[in-house]
Amino acid sequence: MKNCASGSLGHGGYFDIDRKFEKVVELRAQMSSPDFWNDRTKAVEVGRLADGLEQEALAWKKLLDETTELEELIALSQRENDPTFLEEAQKQFEELKKRFADLEFFVMFSGPHDESNAIISLHAGTGGVDAQDWTEMLERMFFRFAERKNWSVEMIERTAGNEAGLKSVTFKVAGHYAYGYLRSEAGVHRLVRISPFDSEGLRQTSFALVEVLPELPDSAVAEIRPEDVKIEFFRSSGPGGQNVNKTSSAVRLIHLPTGIVVATQTERSQHQNRELAMKILRGKLAQLGLDARAEEHANLKGKVEKAAWGKQIRSYVLQPYQLVKDHRTGYETSNVDAVLNGELEHFIEAYLRNKAGNS
Repeated sequence: MKNCASGSLGHGGYFDIDRKFEKVVELRAQMSSPDFWNDRTKAVEVGRLADGLEQEALAWKKLLDETTELEELIALSQRENDPTFLEEAQKQFEELKKRFADLEFFVMFSGPHDESNAIISLHAGTGGVDAQDWTEMLERMFFRFAERKNWSVEMIERTAGNEAGLKSVTFKVAGHYAYGYLRSEAGVHRLVRISPFDSEGLRQTSFALVEVLPELPDSAVAEIRPEDVKIEFFRSSGPGGQNVNKTSSAVRLIHLPTGIVVATQTERSQHQNRELAMKILRGKLAQLGLDARAEEHANLKGKVEKAAWGKQIRSYVLQPYQLVKDHRTGYETSNVDAVLNGELEHFIEAYLRNKAGNS
């Protein structure tokens, strides 16, 4: 039985418990401000973040305290040479090891924006109406996952398909480590099933693209120069009342240096939609920087990509058999209904562990 390295748990160690508690104090101070509830949406998000961070920090602190007690018990058993103490120490060690494994999952959230809210965009790909229907199925899957985590979802943009499903949709998921969890879902998702839109009942393969961005404050990325952004206003095409549809409240931003385009139309005013679009643009620019650094790192390592059919990161097969398989990690399950109802934890954990092992 190895001694537990309790010193690594706090005071700037691997898990930096002190920093977590300091962050909770900062958030609680914000919550005590007289005008804190003026922006109710932001206030709820800050409250959830503070609660989640505090629970995590308290769990680590309890584990640290019990690890210290275990070390004292081990030392006592060695001094007294009493097998009773040693048996008790072994029992406590096994319990702590299991709890450590549960909490260790959070250590894999080491990215610079992992604690941020996530902005998810889904786009129908190859597959016609089936692809649009698949995009709506993915929207529901992510909504169900957010419900399981007790996170909130805010719609940003939603464009319906001509016959069924969605051409595209963008929404924000607000919760502690939302981006850290959901960044593993970025990529092409492939569906194989008997098409409900095919009169001959043929099997159809369809694709949808999932983009995941962190929601960042103004200070998190380099300043966006006004002359680098082209702003266009247009009328909202979706539901939202007569005022939304009759006025040009929707906003489209075009970032000229990169060609990134962002459109929002769910809010009632141009100002609100513009602020929302700028948030998404900041996230896209930050992700662009992360992708560039990752590509540079891969080139330095001499990483060679295998030539393979398709671009999908995960396949969902409904017929002739049932299987969901992640092609990056090899993790798979035949419980397709559970996955489509938001049970993504095992796929996310497999991705994060695989990524940590390859870094």
